[in-house]
Amino acid sequence: MAETTEKIIIIRASTGGTEAIRVVLEEMPSGCPGIVIVQHMPEDFTRSFADRMHSVCKISVKEANNGDTVLRGQALIAPGNKHMLLRRSGARYYVEIKGGPLVSCHRPSVDVLFRSSARYAGSNALCAILTGMGDDGAKGMKELFDSGGWTCAQDEASCVVYGMPSQAVRRGGAKRELPFDSIAGALLHASK
Repeated sequence: MAETTEKIIIIRASTGGTEAIRVVLEEMPSGCPGIVIVQHMPEDFTRSFADRMHSVCKISVKEANNGDTVLRGQALIAPGNKHMLLRRSGARYYVEIKGGPLVSCHRPSVDVLFRSSARYAGSNALCAILTGMGDDGAKGMKELFDSGGWTCAQDEASCVVYGMPSQAVRRGGAKRELPFDSIAGALLHASK
């Protein structure tokens, strides 16, 4: 594969995550690295959530379609009830949207996205795991960290539910804990 230094931001959230995602995305400037997001949400709601984020952010936000290129200044949100994987063709990152069994009790599962990001982005991946219940993302974030990715978790004090971030920290995948209103700045700093 062709070498690339293009950074990719990967965000994962569940319970209480729509507000945390809004805060992070509103702080992103128009030239920020491309962003891919898994928010646990039913399929009938992800498009309207993406549309709402698009209306309040400086960047473009949309529900992802199979084959969409990950572009600077744009966030792609995984459609409800579908897994989203990061892929690469040469220096171009794109997403694959597909069905399949539940992973870590979820579809979309961020473990699926994190694992594909570890394979195709490695040290170019900048990841944040936000508020939510359960442990979806903890294993995948550890793989991503081990592949050289930059990782952080929302801290307990600012989480609605500290389950997923605590599991990522406990398993060694999230090396920093930050309040949700500091995550965008940390991701942008790490992208330089």
